[in-house]
Amino acid sequence: MLVITPFRRPPQTADDDPDTPGAPGPAPLKARTARTALKALKALKALGARLARWRAWRSRHPRAAVVVRRVTTALSAILVLGALLLPNTPAALEPNRFARIPVEAVVAAVLLLCLPRVPRLVAAALFGTVLGALTVLNLLDMGFTEYLGRNFNLVLDWGLLDDAQSFVADSMGGATAAWAAVGAVVLAGSLLVLTALAAVRLGELLAAHRERAARGALMAATVWMTCASLGLQTFGVPVATTSASRAMEAQAHRVVDTLRDEAAFAKEAKADRFGATPGAELVPDLRGKDMVFTFIESYGRSAIEDPVMAPGVDRTLDTSTEALAQAGFHARSGWLTSATYGGSSWLGHSTFLSGLWVDNQQRYRTVTAGDHLTLTKAFRKTGDWDTVGIMPGVQKAWPEADWHGLDKVYDAFDMGYRGPKFSWSTMPDQYALEAFQRLEHGRKRDRPLMAEVILTSSHQPWAPIPRMVGWDEVGDGSVYDGIEAAGVRAPDIITDSARSKEEYGKSIQYSVTSLTQWLERYGTDDTVLVFLGDHQPLARVSGNRASRDVPVSIVARDPKVLDAIDGWDWTEGLKPAHDAPVWKMSSFRDRFLTAYGSTPHPTGAGG
Repeated sequence: MLVITPFRRPPQTADDDPDTPGAPGPAPLKARTARTALKALKALKALGARLARWRAWRSRHPRAAVVVRRVTTALSAILVLGALLLPNTPAALEPNRFARIPVEAVVAAVLLLCLPRVPRLVAAALFGTVLGALTVLNLLDMGFTEYLGRNFNLVLDWGLLDDAQSFVADSMGGATAAWAAVGAVVLAGSLLVLTALAAVRLGELLAAHRERAARGALMAATVWMTCASLGLQTFGVPVATTSASRAMEAQAHRVVDTLRDEAAFAKEAKADRFGATPGAELVPDLRGKDMVFTFIESYGRSAIEDPVMAPGVDRTLDTSTEALAQAGFHARSGWLTSATYGGSSWLGHSTFLSGLWVDNQQRYRTVTAGDHLTLTKAFRKTGDWDTVGIMPGVQKAWPEADWHGLDKVYDAFDMGYRGPKFSWSTMPDQYALEAFQRLEHGRKRDRPLMAEVILTSSHQPWAPIPRMVGWDEVGDGSVYDGIEAAGVRAPDIITDSARSKEEYGKSIQYSVTSLTQWLERYGTDDTVLVFLGDHQPLARVSGNRASRDVPVSIVARDPKVLDAIDGWDWTEGLKPAHDAPVWKMSSFRDRFLTAYGSTPHPTGAGG
């Protein structure tokens, strides 16, 4: 007979310490609690010792102690007031913004005066921490406004900080990017701690001089209300301000609006005017054509109209228009208003292709996770085109390829490039286009080709910039070694607005020249090129309050292709006129599909 005896664990003792080699098991809760308490006691003793040394030093050096105390108090006041008055845009960062009375300081002073010591310390620390967090968000708003033309989104934009670090690494080196990341983290953490300590310091000062502080708070409140009611100003700005409260309110509204927009856009994305259109009824007037949709990075309206950049870019557009005309190609051009600005190119790409306004990361994730018909996928749906993507900027897994409707994608590692990187850009545009010709466009095939090409040489920081070489000299890209080495370095122009404009203009000239020479050299009677910018360059180059418009052109030899868009009133040639039509970028897909014979069959809410 088998007898099973239950296992009984021997009783534990306080010596069963898991941190001791060979111990039989984890220490009991009481022992761990005792050790934790002992560590806390040691920390308190150490803090007490430091305080004792400070008191002793203060006793030995009373005058120096008074100076230190007053300087600390002054710095605390400057930090708290500066944080309360800090704007969230670079343009507003002027001295007059700090010559105002923030109502939040008055309210906080009154509240702290009314509280006993422990609640006062807690309230002051909490107030300071929140103020530090608001300061971090204001600084992020400044950075996003400068580079992307919009404020930081507390819900959606944290992932872009990693992209920003990658951009800095590609442009200025990994070490610089690492130190920049460490510096940003240290700055953010320091602001939270220092504003909390500063608020506590000021709260204790108020309590130590309660009567005088109460009179001062009453006077400040009276002055604030008087200035607010009379609208008094100093140096062109109101004396009485609620800027910190309004900034916090704006952040809260932004979060709420983002959460609401997620649900609303998901419903909108299900509605598709051409979602149920059979393949046979999509773009029938383009059957047999090789379609090439090309995005030129940061090719914005400023490149054509800014006094610094326009002369060179306009000359390139005029020269290219004439050269293409000699090769039998003609063009029509207009303007599209991009959903993004300064960066986040994928938002411009997805807006143009989907016909939806994709202006934030949440919308991008929503639309690319669905089956909304893209302009490029429409060609695959017909079954009459091979579809490929030329993506020199893609350096990792890219699951969006299917949403784009691409059967084959050539990323940065698939095109045989053996030359140097040009800052962020993995290869020159001329090489990417020559690789496209070698790998796909120049091959004999049973069906025509639809290609999506994203050119990257005009990506910031616009240094160094490639230059054109003979098309027969491109080879594996090693010809660019000397060109890259002799080019301008990114650190030399990245903080210089004037030089950035000059180099940006040169990069657009290079990209446009590469693309139009490729078409002139390799285009056929059946080649149709649609090219546009994805967004304007950052504000340092495009200028404050610049529009979000980008040029768009359609180029073809077959006159029927351009006859189909006569009703669009676009400008002849590659340079759109100043008064040429301006459409939202999201409207292009439906206009294009309609112009070339597609029949609407709506799905979703639109049906």
